[in-house]
Amino acid sequence: MVQATVVFADLTGSTGVFETLGNVKATQAVTRLTQWIGTVCVQCKGQVVKNLGDGVLMVFARNADAITAAIELQRQHSKRIANWPASLKMGLKIGLAYGDVIEQDGDFFGDAVNLASRLCDLSSPEQIFASLSVIEPLLDLGTPRARCLGALEIRGRAEACVVYRIEWQVDVSSDLMTMPAILAAPAAQKVIAPAQSIKLSWRHIEASFASRELPIFLGRDSACQFAVDDPQVSRRHASITCRSGHFYLQDVSSYGTWLRASDGSAVIALRRQECMLTPGSDIALGAPFDEMSVAVVRFEVLAPIIKAFNGPRDSASKV
Repeated sequence: MVQATVVFADLTGSTGVFETLGNVKATQAVTRLTQWIGTVCVQCKGQVVKNLGDGVLMVFARNADAITAAIELQRQHSKRIANWPASLKMGLKIGLAYGDVIEQDGDFFGDAVNLASRLCDLSSPEQIFASLSVIEPLLDLGTPRARCLGALEIRGRAEACVVYRIEWQVDVSSDLMTMPAILAAPAAQKVIAPAQSIKLSWRHIEASFASRELPIFLGRDSACQFAVDDPQVSRRHASITCRSGHFYLQDVSSYGTWLRASDGSAVIALRRQECMLTPGSDIALGAPFDEMSVAVVRFEVLAPIIKAFNGPRDSASKV
């Protein structure tokens, strides 16, 4: 058993390419792209483990090399497909995880492999999701540029996983480099009081719920505490629960749920998964946000925030 950084890269949108080009030409196009992914991996000191249809599994000895490879893949692929017809464009999403892996007959197994695959599934095209174990060793160096998405429930794992989105675009604003309070020095942390209530709104409908009233369900069924009468919404689509003062959204639908951060920068697709909600989040039920007719529910927290705690004051300083 060894420790390694596992990278899983997956092409999206290949179904449309097969419909446009036919099986032979589409297979050639996908193969060329997966071979190119492997080439970038080797150039960044990584090892290609295997190709899995539209995806590539890779391992790296160092976190920094794995992150460099992931960023290079997104940057080069973005330029490569910029002028391609929409029907031929294939997006690229990437997941990274660090941990113990077992090599057997040229293949790799272990929790890090499974987690990298899950993070890749959880991400959207043009995104790179990484576990805390990948990012944490590099925080003191100020790299990479990343934003914490909080603790996400990962299918197949007993405990939630702190996930970061690595920012690879050159025009990302400086505020995205801010590390979350849980990684800051204790004196600089902000203490958040347990949330008291939330407000949901969709079109002209608004409703507030105290934490003691949770869990609640969102869905098309009138029996749901927050009913969304839309044909794309499942009868019982998603639930909101409260644990330790934080609110969590869980998808229980047939078609999925999409969660967008308050600044609109991060979109997470949930398929029978759970994710922590942040104040001002938007929730798309049954379809992605880019579909014009999608039902979007606004989530707001109505709890007060306690002022920053800077440690105990010396009694001698009192007047």
